[in-house]
Amino acid sequence: MKTNLLTAAATAAVLALSGAAGATELRLSHQWSNKDIRHQVAQIVADEVAAADVDLDIKIFGSKSLFKPREQYKPLSRGQLDMTVLPLSYAGGQQPAYNLTLMPGLVKNHDHAARLSSSPFMEALEAKMADDDVMVLVHGYLAGGFAGKDKCITSPDDVKGLQTRAAGKSFEQMLAGAGASIASMASSEIYNAMQTGVLSAANTSSSSFVSYRIYEQVSCYTPAGDVALWFMYQPLLMNKSTFNGLTEAQQAAILAGAAKAEAFYLEEAKKQDAASVTAYEEAGVEIAEMTAEDFAAWRAIAQETSYKKFVEEVPDGQALLDLALAVE
Repeated sequence: MKTNLLTAAATAAVLALSGAAGATELRLSHQWSNKDIRHQVAQIVADEVAAADVDLDIKIFGSKSLFKPREQYKPLSRGQLDMTVLPLSYAGGQQPAYNLTLMPGLVKNHDHAARLSSSPFMEALEAKMADDDVMVLVHGYLAGGFAGKDKCITSPDDVKGLQTRAAGKSFEQMLAGAGASIASMASSEIYNAMQTGVLSAANTSSSSFVSYRIYEQVSCYTPAGDVALWFMYQPLLMNKSTFNGLTEAQQAAILAGAAKAEAFYLEEAKKQDAASVTAYEEAGVEIAEMTAEDFAAWRAIAQETSYKKFVEEVPDGQALLDLALAVE
């Protein structure tokens, strides 16, 4: 028995030394398939870091294989996870201010979203992330729309009485204000919920509408067009202490990869909306269009529900909302 224990201890010591001599491995988690834009953003960073040859590997765990979609921020903040691509509003329970990153009608278009990402508004949110030992590597917003199982969703009247999925507290409040019943779930769960009759309508990103093949379960799709009610901030985040513990060369490689990924994210996000329309048309799904009047009706409800609740519930909510609204 003693010999076996000594052998095991010696083996463990050899493994520890070999691990120390090899490349550091970081774990990156997300909920999407490897065809999704958000996986591609993560892959660009991983590939650039690998090409830099700085003894650092980023291992990507996609398709919610490591953590459940809404359970990634807490382990990230605790250093149990190194990196994640995450809809930040999923962490609104930990930091209510994050709910402002999925506020109906707050973002006008993709270029406006990019300006928000480099504004004092985002600096204020990043300060809150820093308090949780989290930092942003890649900024990115995605647009989205609505899909209906049996009917088109364009105006608030269209969701009355329907079991509807929305990503984030603010959209749920607006939809409830329009008379919808709310079913909370990750975007990866929409397909099954539609298939089993749990959902009659949903809104999510253009990318998720395609990558999860929701066109197989709906009759009508209202994409992001000239008017986009739905914009969601979905950055690549990293544990700050983990980043600070890397060598300067490793940090530089990550930041260089992140800069390349961010430029890709913005340009590709613009293409996602048009690509989603093509996918739904090819699947025989009716395409509807939200008018400026529809948008105004939704935003009026949002101002009386989502905006108002946010300011009431978040101590610095009005200041944060003003910072966001100040970005032209």
